[in-house]
Amino acid sequence: MFFKQLATKESSLSYYFGCTGIGKSVAVDVVAGDEDWFVEEARKANVPINYVIDTHVHADHFSGGRALAERLGIPYCLHDSDRGLVNYSFEPLHDGQLLDAGNVSIKVLHTPGHTLDSICLLVTDKRRGNAPWFVLTGDTLFVGAAGRPDLAGKEAEMAGMLYDTLHNKLLVLPDELEVYPGHQAGSACGAGLSGKPSSTLGYEKRWNPGLSMDKPTFIETLIRDIPPRPAQMDEIVRANLGISA
Repeated sequence: MFFKQLATKESSLSYYFGCTGIGKSVAVDVVAGDEDWFVEEARKANVPINYVIDTHVHADHFSGGRALAERLGIPYCLHDSDRGLVNYSFEPLHDGQLLDAGNVSIKVLHTPGHTLDSICLLVTDKRRGNAPWFVLTGDTLFVGAAGRPDLAGKEAEMAGMLYDTLHNKLLVLPDELEVYPGHQAGSACGAGLSGKPSSTLGYEKRWNPGLSMDKPTFIETLIRDIPPRPAQMDEIVRANLGISA
């Protein structure tokens, strides 16, 4: 298995990983303007990209995922709940679905809270064993923080949903699981993000303050600490939904 993390603008983190033995790979949370990087990394690895996935419809940066998928003639993937919301075709992903990337298996976890369509990707390298190795958490769980809950305009409801997602979908996973988020410090997608671009679930359980709160305290704290809305947010969301200005 190979794995690459790309730190890009807006403090975003993108991912490219897959299997060289069988020759399959996945690009996740591609930022507009970075499409050439993924194409070049696939060329260097001599592995085709089979899926392009966005962990949700982003509000802080223009996505390059759809453009990369169209360029390569491969599926662009979002959670199934985006059907009827976006103005283009995509391959819908479902909770519990398994994606095949050769010796790499990717399990889709629907993790609403930051947005209704948010997903995390639980990744297993079958050559190492049957246990998952890491999880890409998008904007659901960061190093030291959790995602902001206000982008859908229902702060308290979404914060409660995010609490349930964290405790029912992520915190039940093994402590040794590596965590790779969609952003690091400097992002507008959460408050208190660490500058460290990865962690483990056990470390986050111990030191991420939001994960030890009860639900009412979590909701109150998350709503109180919402950062300013991302610059150009309305324009970015329209573009990522495929809606003409």
